[in-house]
Amino acid sequence: MTTEALPPGAAFSTAAHTSAEQRLFTQANGAGLGDIAQKVLRNERLTYDDGLALYENADLFAVGALANHVRERLHGDATYFNVNQHVNYTNLCNRLCKFCAFQRLPGQEGAYLMTPEDAAQKITEQLDQPVTEVHVVGGVWPKLDYDYYLNLLRAIKTARPDIHIKGFTMVELDEIVKQAKKPIAEVLFDLKEAGLDSCPGGGAEVFSESVRQATYPHKMPGTRWIETASAVHEAGLYSNCTMLHGHVETPADRVDHLIKLRELQDRSLAKDGGHLQAYIPLSFHPDNSEMAHIEGPTALDELREIAVARLLLDNIPHIKAYWILMDIPTAQTALSFGANDVDGTVVEEKIYHEAGATTPQEVQREELVRWIEDAGRVAIERNTTYTAIGDSKGRFVDAEC
Repeated sequence: MTTEALPPGAAFSTAAHTSAEQRLFTQANGAGLGDIAQKVLRNERLTYDDGLALYENADLFAVGALANHVRERLHGDATYFNVNQHVNYTNLCNRLCKFCAFQRLPGQEGAYLMTPEDAAQKITEQLDQPVTEVHVVGGVWPKLDYDYYLNLLRAIKTARPDIHIKGFTMVELDEIVKQAKKPIAEVLFDLKEAGLDSCPGGGAEVFSESVRQATYPHKMPGTRWIETASAVHEAGLYSNCTMLHGHVETPADRVDHLIKLRELQDRSLAKDGGHLQAYIPLSFHPDNSEMAHIEGPTALDELREIAVARLLLDNIPHIKAYWILMDIPTAQTALSFGANDVDGTVVEEKIYHEAGATTPQEVQREELVRWIEDAGRVAIERNTTYTAIGDSKGRFVDAEC
């Protein structure tokens, strides 16, 4: 679909556009987003300044309508989920991020470290459930040696050989590489041999160096996160990506972060077909942290994050409304603001519940389906790498998402 660019405020030509697109342009133009709407309708890449305009525009519903147009252009009504569980293998951590309520030092109340056998027991407890993925993340603790991580993966695979292990954020991988005293390519080969199948997207926080110094100065800089993610993709592993929003960062920081993720995917697309699968905006939860005095994001803030991400991240196929961090009605609403995935059944999530998340720690497959269908979308069960394996009736699909 192509049209000539129109001057700001000019009438919108209907010749190559449906009546729905005409209504969308009229709504966006009335909100002062006419130029951006033209780019969206022509499927053109948005700029840094466009991103700032989307954050600063007062009409959230106009922003959401544009994002929903892109969502439906890419995915129609399909909304994906999986049956998964979490294993947070330790909360020992020396990065001391001010926003984190999960971390502990040895001897502090609630500190723990799972053995590989403990982690395997968590997997065994769910053998009666149709779990396809385990999300394995924890704190960063330098006293864990290299073999610990390899044995952790092996124990999980032994307990459930067919399970997909999505494990270790870029921050964890950076520490594992230090413990291994090997190049990252060799470490990733070892981890894959032990059972690692893909990586999550956490630990990116906000790439802004000023934000890092203010809130997590002991964690890797954004440049190192991107370098590590690039190595993960070059090793043939898929990953996700995130941003922690709603604390001290500015709209400019957020736009810069999203564009850096988009550029990372551009490079991945040029080399290996694109290995960033999904973007997940992570809502800051202040409770029980050093930043408890800062109010977290509102539901409207969360919806805007979803919408702006869908519009800026034109090369990342999926946007998640991570229900564990939102209240459930907000996650449902996000399915009309650009999101096309709600994550999974989860089972025993610790990190965000330590920070005050009040959502359930697990849900049944049928409940996820009901949430999606109540929002007017079609629920599609997927595996970790986004092959659809069943529709909302449990029927086999087997198709690329």
